[in-house]
Amino acid sequence: MTVLIIEDEELAATTLANMLELINPEIKVLAVLGTVESAVTWLKREHADLIFMDIHLGDGESFAIFEQVSINSPVIYTTAYDQYTLKAFKNQGIDYLLKPFDEEDVRASLTKLESLRLKQENVRHTGAGIRPIPAGFRNRFMVKVGRLIKTVPTDEIAYFMADDKYLFLLTHDEKRYIIEDTISSLEPKLDGRDFYRINRKFIIHISSIKEMYRLSRNRIRIILSPKPEDVEVVVSEERSESFKDWLNQ
Repeated sequence: MTVLIIEDEELAATTLANMLELINPEIKVLAVLGTVESAVTWLKREHADLIFMDIHLGDGESFAIFEQVSINSPVIYTTAYDQYTLKAFKNQGIDYLLKPFDEEDVRASLTKLESLRLKQENVRHTGAGIRPIPAGFRNRFMVKVGRLIKTVPTDEIAYFMADDKYLFLLTHDEKRYIIEDTISSLEPKLDGRDFYRINRKFIIHISSIKEMYRLSRNRIRIILSPKPEDVEVVVSEERSESFKDWLNQ
């Protein structure tokens, strides 16, 4: 496997290259680049199977690279900042390593890459997607406001939230309605490209995600817009990997 390292700190780049050699001597580091400009120039004429990419480079954020050149390789982001998770997974990211990371973190990322590749191979051979989209999904919901009955299109929905015996629908403009459904029965009725059930209480729309932060045990804390009152929104440990797949589709 060939690897490109985009990192402006010489010690960090050397340490990462040494880790990769220890993990798998067959990994070949093709280049180490420290700026957006040099990365764009290299990627216009070369290709690597995998890219390790710091976010803050000598001449700007590495996301600017994607605005200037097409990148098809998976990217593992390496950074000291945790506020770029969502943007990373929208730009070819398959993992997000917070500095300082160690050999086991890198090894886990490479294992995840191999797992994703096996899933993709399975999709090609079977013709079946990782997360199939059910036919006939809902595109609007009927709600009641006193004696008034109205419909809410799904593109206005930020998320669904289960609270005690009720299921609430919350819109982007902060309106809240009770709907007559359960979160388990609702999940297969929604378009899986836009909605994802992150835990037992929440099904969220991709556009409702404001920020994301890594927690222990591979969990992810999400800041939603609008923000629910007195509730910490966390992607459960068992759903975190498929959640990242969903972000990256």
